[in-house]
Amino acid sequence: MSEKKAKLKYLANTFEIIEKGDYVECAVSKKKILLKDLNYWNVELQEAYFSPIEVKKKIDKTK
Repeated sequence: MSEKKAKLKYLANTFEIIEKGDYVECAVSKKKILLKDLNYWNVELQEAYFSPIEVKKKIDKTK
């Protein structure tokens, strides 16, 4: 099975698929996130996060 990285536009409470694919990459940990498991992202930065742990790391880094 070949996995392809998707390109998304992150919106409030949803996202729009710009280029079809199976996953996106976490902006902090670089872990693959399957689209069906994608729950955390930042609309302003247009970044996805693997879990709340990565979200906190990003917030702490920007303080």
